Amino acid sequence: MANLSGKTLFITGASRGIGLAIGLRAARDGANVAIAAKTDQPHPKLEGTIHTAAEAIEAAGGRALPLLVDVRDEDAVKDALDRTAQTFGGVDIVVNNASAISLTRTPQTEMKRFDLMHQINARGTYMVSKYAIPYLQKSGNPHILMLSPPLDMAEKWFAPHLAYTMAKFGMSLCVLGLAGELRKSGVAVNALWPRTTIATAAVRNILGGEALIEASRTPEILADAAHAVFLKPAREFSGQFLIDDTFLAGEGVTDFSKYRVTPGVPLAPDFFVPDASVAPPDALA
Repeated sequence: MANLSGKTLFITGASRGIGLAIGLRAARDGANVAIAAKTDQPHPKLEGTIHTAAEAIEAAGGRALPLLVDVRDEDAVKDALDRTAQTFGGVDIVVNNASAISLTRTPQTEMKRFDLMHQINARGTYMVSKYAIPYLQKSGNPHILMLSPPLDMAEKWFAPHLAYTMAKFGMSLCVLGLAGELRKSGVAVNALWPRTTIATAAVRNILGGEALIEASRTPEILADAAHAVFLKPAREFSGQFLIDDTFLAGEGVTDFSKYRVTPGVPLAPDFFVPDASVAPPDALA
């Protein structure tokens, strides 16, 4: 495919950040974007709602469908996918972006926080994918993309925040399993993960404030990478665990400076990037 014109994306957590950036990139092609998120009223600490995201999608050239969805709610997920298919005539791409994070050690992790992360990250990803399958199997080039890390089973990723790592790797286990399960039906299932921290509300509010934002890349690097994934033939490109800059370099991107929040500030590495993964030449300079 040359672009995503007329394709329909269902993106969880798309009211802001990475999810919205992926939607905006698709909208520039003339895609339809279902914004499945739980923020429908302004939040004091979180920029954007499903309605402001819809306005941005349409301003970028796409068609938008704002959907109030908690990915823990089975009926809400089924209804949202059905409404998306009814509105746009089908579903071609599903992006499992919604996620919860708590970087706490085991004694400090409340079970309600453990449950929240697993319900949103692992169970939510599984459930959205499960109910999307019948729609995707009718598409000409169907893709499921998880914003989740490579399955690098190293102790250093688990010991500092076991509950969170288990929940994020649960998303990646869905990639591993569904890629094989759906291969014969032609539905591609892949994972995409950033090498560096990304300038999102979670980084600002939970991980490191403005200092870490300045040491981050913008969500557009993941949006461009996701866009390149969606253009791949689904029957030929599945089961991949991609690091954003390495994948983009393979697609011909050479200038990564445009993704920096603050030029000249050393980039902060993200969690879960395997030691064997080497950044493209000059990508971090």
